[in-house]
Amino acid sequence: MHPALKKQFEGKINFSAEHEQLIDRCFKPKSTKRNEILVEKGSIVKQIFFVIKGCLRIFLIDDEGNESTRFLIFENHFGTAFPSFILQQPSLAAIQSLEPSELLVLNYADRQKLMDEVPGWETMYRIGLEQDYIAAIQRIESLITMDSKERYQILMQTQPEIIQRLPGKIVADYLGVSQETLSRLKSKK
Repeated sequence: MHPALKKQFEGKINFSAEHEQLIDRCFKPKSTKRNEILVEKGSIVKQIFFVIKGCLRIFLIDDEGNESTRFLIFENHFGTAFPSFILQQPSLAAIQSLEPSELLVLNYADRQKLMDEVPGWETMYRIGLEQDYIAAIQRIESLITMDSKERYQILMQTQPEIIQRLPGKIVADYLGVSQETLSRLKSKK
């Protein structure tokens, strides 16, 4: 099993050697280029991605071509366009590799196999989903209840890698502000 994946599961679940081999067979390595599209809007998402190195962006595109970043996935986190993946329906979102990235990819059928065959996998999966759901709700609440300065300060405190590593256009979009507002916020720190 890949060391980054093994570390991710450490303390959460104990694997037999046989289960470790099954997990290793289910997760396939994938390298991406900067700005590579992994999932097109309108396609059915067949995979969950684990980021070893790099960053993925899940985003929406409206009819005028405007993009709206839904989620950013950095190292040691899982992510996908979840509604499409679970429902196996066309995705409203696209998935892009913002940086050259090293990923481990788990397809839909193998995800189910792991839940069926690895004791504790389903519980660990549920706990991960709950944490991601809470983070999503907190982000939505911040967009509704906080001004841009407060959102920027929280992002600086909790996820500075977003500001340090990603282009201003993506950071501004993630914060729900214009690039000009982001520039003003950065200059006032």
